[in-house]
Amino acid sequence: MIRALLLAAALSAPALADVPALRKQGTATQLIVGGKPLLILGGELGNSSASSAAYMAPHWPRLKAMHLNTVLAPVAWELIEPREGQYDWSSVDQMVKAARANDLKLVILWFGAWKNSMSTYVPAWVKRDQARFPRAQQPNGQGVDILSAMAPETLAADSRAYAALMAHLKATDGTDNTVVMVQVENEIGMLPVARDHGPLAEAAFRQPVPKQLIDYLVAHRATLVPEMQRMWADRGAPVEGSWEAVFGPGDAAAEVFTAWHYARFADALTAAGKAAYPLPMYVNVALNRPGREPGVGYPSGGPLPQLIDVWKAGAPSLDLIAPDIYFPNFVDIVGRYKRSDNPLFIPEANNADRADGPANAIYAIGKHDAIGFSPFSIESIDGGPNRLADTYAGLEQLAPAILAAQGLGRMSAFKPRALYDETVVAEPASETIGDYRFTVSFADIQKPVITPETGGYGGMIIQTGPEDYLIAGQGITVTFAPVGDGPPLAGIDSAYEGKFVDGRWVAGRLLNGDQTHQGRHIRLAPGPFQIQKIRLYRYR
Repeated sequence: MIRALLLAAALSAPALADVPALRKQGTATQLIVGGKPLLILGGELGNSSASSAAYMAPHWPRLKAMHLNTVLAPVAWELIEPREGQYDWSSVDQMVKAARANDLKLVILWFGAWKNSMSTYVPAWVKRDQARFPRAQQPNGQGVDILSAMAPETLAADSRAYAALMAHLKATDGTDNTVVMVQVENEIGMLPVARDHGPLAEAAFRQPVPKQLIDYLVAHRATLVPEMQRMWADRGAPVEGSWEAVFGPGDAAAEVFTAWHYARFADALTAAGKAAYPLPMYVNVALNRPGREPGVGYPSGGPLPQLIDVWKAGAPSLDLIAPDIYFPNFVDIVGRYKRSDNPLFIPEANNADRADGPANAIYAIGKHDAIGFSPFSIESIDGGPNRLADTYAGLEQLAPAILAAQGLGRMSAFKPRALYDETVVAEPASETIGDYRFTVSFADIQKPVITPETGGYGGMIIQTGPEDYLIAGQGITVTFAPVGDGPPLAGIDSAYEGKFVDGRWVAGRLLNGDQTHQGRHIRLAPGPFQIQKIRLYRYR
């Protein structure tokens, strides 16, 4: 009888949709939802916003009106497990229901053991039980408001809660796929020193470097990041020994030690979550400022550029490492995180009203095949028209062409390169796409710093046919020359401004005269996001 009832229930239950997953296309990795690739045009909520359904109620439709298709939203451990083993899913269910009602996808941010290094989102029963859940300590024995990554009970409790969340999402959202990806913890890192000095950490630091880490370094010696090359390979690439013997004295070894144990914690947490519901999962990172010391000047041991190899070795269950970018040198940073073993996703960036935010979105997606882009505190700027909404509206139109071109050498993007000090390097940039080499220059950049007028300059080029291209953005001028065999000169067969409506191109003006300087270039004037559909030809 029981067996018959279970069979009847299974037959009557709605079928689960295909679980969102990552899939390769050429050199790119795409997020597949409902059998189709999704380009995340996202925004991350402020840390406290999602905790109140009433607070969020007026924001959901405004976010949709800004042309977002995905919202990144925290789920706090303390809200879903206020008493150990007793779960309250009301905050999660309300958020998923509101997103679904507004035709928005969600990326869940798990605020578990750590959020921005600290352990402020853990339940009170964890905060108050220091025997079970010890805190990290400074060298003088003073505790900090950070749970120790070395404590087995902390990992067990966090893993149970995270797995329970994933199981609940599978049960309540598995047929809808409102939630498409999950972030494991938030900006993990140790403060105010480079490593934990509690009893468990001290005992672990006295042990040799784990063989799993050494084996990874040996296997990937030729492709290690420069900092790890200097730290390990240039020291003779030792294959055994203490942390300081292998990685150098002081903070160097301390930070690698911290990164390893954070990575192992995140890997175990990810594995527990995926066992319940295998959505794509990633960690984000608070980046380090140049010249600062780990722990003192930035959170030590997170998946920083210099520690990517440690995290790749220690957390193979994770699908990717995603940088939170608040520094001006966006071009340099994304270049370090887009790797053959690490697809690019920008889960958190400067507030969307920053001048260069929209251009950064274009660049990450067009140049590096990013899964998506997401400025922070998105609900704080949703009161009316803004540059991000304008750019997202254009990217929304272009999404089918972008997704079709990703990873196949048919697309690139261009923006002025800003340095950490906000100095701008705005020389023209060139790239070959198809049978033409395009050179992009940036309009009217006279001051060598980011300004409200020039910060948004940038664009992308997408090849849609042998001589057909879409050029989109603003503040750029594009020239072109043939490559390979054939007539040596290039001209414009046609150049139309226009837009996509329901996936169909609707042409506006034909721009074969003054707007193209009599066929010499394509120009997207500074201002709103624009799309031109062009066809080139060759002649002698």
